Amino acid sequence: MLTHLSVQNFTLVDLLELELHRGMTAITGETGAGKSILLDALSLTLGDRADPDRVRAGRERADICATFDVSNIPRARQWLDQHDLDSETDCLLRRVVTREGRSRGYINGQPVPLAQLKELGEMLIDIHSQHAHQSLLKKETHRRLLDDYANHQALVQECKVRYREWQTAQKRFQEWRDNAEEITARAQLLRYQVQELDALDLTENELDDMEAEQRQLASADTLLHNSQLVTQICDNEESGLLTTLNKALHLLQALSDKPAALNSAEELLLSAQIQIQEAQSEISHHIDSFEMDPQRLSYIEDRLSSCYEIARKHRISPADLLQLHKDLATELEELGDSDGQLDELEALARACEDAYLSCANTLSSQRLKAAKQLQKAINLQLHDLAMKSAHLAITVDSNPAHSSPHGLDDIEFLISTNPGQTPKALAKVASGGELSRVSLAIQVVTAQSSTIPTLVFDEVDVGIGGATADVVGDLLRKLGQQGQVLCVTHLPQVASKGHQHLQVHKETDKQSAQTALINLNGDDKIMEIARMMGGAQMTKQTIAHAREMLEMAE
Repeated sequence: MLTHLSVQNFTLVDLLELELHRGMTAITGETGAGKSILLDALSLTLGDRADPDRVRAGRERADICATFDVSNIPRARQWLDQHDLDSETDCLLRRVVTREGRSRGYINGQPVPLAQLKELGEMLIDIHSQHAHQSLLKKETHRRLLDDYANHQALVQECKVRYREWQTAQKRFQEWRDNAEEITARAQLLRYQVQELDALDLTENELDDMEAEQRQLASADTLLHNSQLVTQICDNEESGLLTTLNKALHLLQALSDKPAALNSAEELLLSAQIQIQEAQSEISHHIDSFEMDPQRLSYIEDRLSSCYEIARKHRISPADLLQLHKDLATELEELGDSDGQLDELEALARACEDAYLSCANTLSSQRLKAAKQLQKAINLQLHDLAMKSAHLAITVDSNPAHSSPHGLDDIEFLISTNPGQTPKALAKVASGGELSRVSLAIQVVTAQSSTIPTLVFDEVDVGIGGATADVVGDLLRKLGQQGQVLCVTHLPQVASKGHQHLQVHKETDKQSAQTALINLNGDDKIMEIARMMGGAQMTKQTIAHAREMLEMAE
């Protein structure tokens, strides 16, 4: 429900703050006072096209805010949650239009595309007028009205689920079918690659171990040669380390009464002699136990070469070969038998299609029954609204070619306004006033099941008067008792039925004009009804008649 409307710097409005309530709100005023300005401003917050010329003269931008109570609108709350535009009970739609032509939309303070304003707005309010926002001209509105009237929501939701399942299965089948050659070629390549890695049979940490062993085996000749040289240096009879040390020790040992320094030097040389002998022994033991294995080196180098070559082909590091082996084997397993997989996918797509068609056909059958009932009820209302020659027909054209998440049906409301005339699309036959009355008749019939809480009617009383105007007023008041109705009217019979009455008037001076709005109560309301009945010249009789009209409405 619309609870508050704020309009700033929009056409003739300087600043307007409007509180709105449940029930029927009548909006009246003299011609040219600006009654439609409120609806134009409201339409902007719902995503209508912005015109920079609507910015008030001398101002930089127009700013319109509409606050809605969404506590009893589950669709709107769910939509807000899905788009991370959380709101507890109130939802604020805002539109800013600059004189330069820039436009910005906001929902609960967050900037959003205009498409989202429109999408949410259609859940909150329905404007019935000659403006482009008239939803009754859209076929999707016809389908929604019929389904809401017949309480088809559960079946429609099931149809949507079945349709998505069918489309998903069909898409996967077509992808496999259209890419069968590529899938087969991919499977063959994977099979070769996996077999090659199977043959390599690389184990965890084996690559690091082989590289270390290869380095050791490759340097074996150098190790043996250098070890033999060290042995010769240590034990050469003429100039070896041990021979030279023995000579040095013999010279020191031949001295008597040696000072402490020489005794210390002698001990160090003896220690060095022992360490050299131990080192020589270790080297000799290594030489004696050393075994050359050229075949092992060749095997290690060949295996490493195989690892490096496969890694190069896959453009990866040799260290990633094990993971590659696992990944390719998994992909090959998933591809499996491509021909068998294609048959399974085709069978699944057919089964999903059959399930969808079964659900959609059931929905079509129920829609045909409901269309007859709704059509009859709407035509009865049209007769009460001075459209006795009008006949509304609801067509439900079921065809698999129309397959959609909403079923197989192309649903449209058609109308003929003269006897013998073939029913045609509403936009081609109905005039603006007639279209508003058709909308009113439909809304009265479907009000019990309508999911849109706020209805706006712009001059639905065009071309009618007398008893018919009373009927229109009674219908609008009845609708208002079940939700919220805003009605721009010029007929006192309609205005008198309002639970709330707003008067629009224009104030002018030598420099500017401004539209203002007054909430009428008591005598003010009586005087406005009297003005609408008698014009500028109000008499006691018109005032009395206005008072009587309001009393009868209450």
